[in-house]
Amino acid sequence: MKFLKKNLLNAALVLLLLVVIFVPDAKAFLIKGLMEIGFYKPEIETPIAPDMSLSGIRFKDAKGNLVDLGDLKGKVIFLNFWATWCPPCRAEMPSVNKLYKQFKDDKNVVFIFADADGDLGKSTRFMADRKYEMPVYKVESNVPEEIFSGVLPTTIIFDKQGRLSLRHEGAADYADKKIVDFLNKLSRSN
Repeated sequence: MKFLKKNLLNAALVLLLLVVIFVPDAKAFLIKGLMEIGFYKPEIETPIAPDMSLSGIRFKDAKGNLVDLGDLKGKVIFLNFWATWCPPCRAEMPSVNKLYKQFKDDKNVVFIFADADGDLGKSTRFMADRKYEMPVYKVESNVPEEIFSGVLPTTIIFDKQGRLSLRHEGAADYADKKIVDFLNKLSRSN
């Protein structure tokens, strides 16, 4: 009887591990839980980056509207690269959505959520199904590797002068007070 209980417990643990590994929502749930207890906080430190022009880096929304980052000078840009199949992306979405809701009416802050797969239909449905309000875009030009190297999720914040102010690869809790204060500081600066 003892042998049977031990095997059942082992089987249950293996099954749980397999679910976490192969089910994106289960993995996202686990990562989200870790974010809520304090893991996955982005460091706010000015990255060392070469001066670069944002002109010509373009994104298209579901309505066909093009946005060129170079045209957004004078605004803080919150740029997030993600994909619907990415568990860390799914894990950080609730916090990113909360941050977006806080700043969506701030004319000094622009949010761009770039679907790395470029499937606007799928990503728009994903957002709608989860009741997220974030505007979805697809990449319409080359993006320099200093901005996006292919790691998902990647979040970049540019200040009003178009300078790289934050770059974070991996999941993070963007509803954290440090990020909110950081965006407020950037949006109020000249």
